[in-house]
Amino acid sequence: MSLLIYGANGYTGELIARRAAAAGVPAVLAGRNAGAVAALAVELGREQRAFALDDPATLDRALYGIRAVLNCAGPFSRTAAPLVAACLRGRAHYLDITGEVAVLEALAARDRDAHAAGIALLPGAGFDVVPSDCLAAHVARRLPSATRLALAFSAGTRMSRGTALTTIENAHRGGLVRRDGQLLRVPSGWRTRAIDFGPDLGARTAITIPWGDVATAYHTTGIRDIEVYVAVPLAVRAALRASRVLGPLLATGAVKRALAARIRRGPAGPTADERAGRSSHLWAEARDDAGQIAVARLRTPESYELTSMTALDLATRALRGEIAAGFQTPARACGPDYVLAFPGVAREDVAE
Repeated sequence: MSLLIYGANGYTGELIARRAAAAGVPAVLAGRNAGAVAALAVELGREQRAFALDDPATLDRALYGIRAVLNCAGPFSRTAAPLVAACLRGRAHYLDITGEVAVLEALAARDRDAHAAGIALLPGAGFDVVPSDCLAAHVARRLPSATRLALAFSAGTRMSRGTALTTIENAHRGGLVRRDGQLLRVPSGWRTRAIDFGPDLGARTAITIPWGDVATAYHTTGIRDIEVYVAVPLAVRAALRASRVLGPLLATGAVKRALAARIRRGPAGPTADERAGRSSHLWAEARDDAGQIAVARLRTPESYELTSMTALDLATRALRGEIAAGFQTPARACGPDYVLAFPGVAREDVAE
């Protein structure tokens, strides 16, 4: 029984496919672009399958003999639902590398279906959300009475083409936080705060963003008030606030198509040298109603490099039957210390 990597010809999918080939993982490479998938499969000596996602019968045939699917093709708002449905029918584990809150919540709602099929649904198997999910679980473990959680990122690299396209797809939706267990829409760039990322970076100004941890950290920790921040330059913070006014314009098809065309003309993502020479930094703070605080920081390899490691590792764990059935988050499936097993990852508890 094999792993199927869908979107293997994309930027992150190819990183994972190459790592799988080097590790000897029995992976089938798949995607919509038959020529691109075939070229990579021939180079890596792997089986390939080319198929779109709009026909259930085609999907069922494509997943024959597959034990786990790792979806690397975004936007996941378009690709996750048909692949999840096919995995439920074919009893194949489903994993992806999304950070889209709506997708994460939709998969959480299929927990009972996944239990009935005996499969795991584990989205967010990459940089967003593996390290942050583990860090959230760690500070919650240190402060079990926590009622509020804040997470922050300094990714240290530019977006891949696929990540940028997903960002454009959702730019008009504004911000998102969790309040009293419920998802709450807020304006883009709703709140800023200074985050101390430690000696390497120092204090950086960060702004709230609607990243996947607004969903996953709640399912992992049960903490009912959650905010997620990213450290970005002043110009980016200003642009996010400007999108409050430009939201309706960003929602139009013509503007989305124009922005997407510009992104597609750019580089696929960070080069190998850029990935090798950079690190990512994360920060988490849990607070309770008595004023107690638990803070921790995490340093990891560059975000796409870490994604290729964690996504493949989680997929191979699923192949071996080591991920429990049902909806899972990375830290729920593997524990708060899971991310520490990867090279270049270090965690630090901060005294407050």
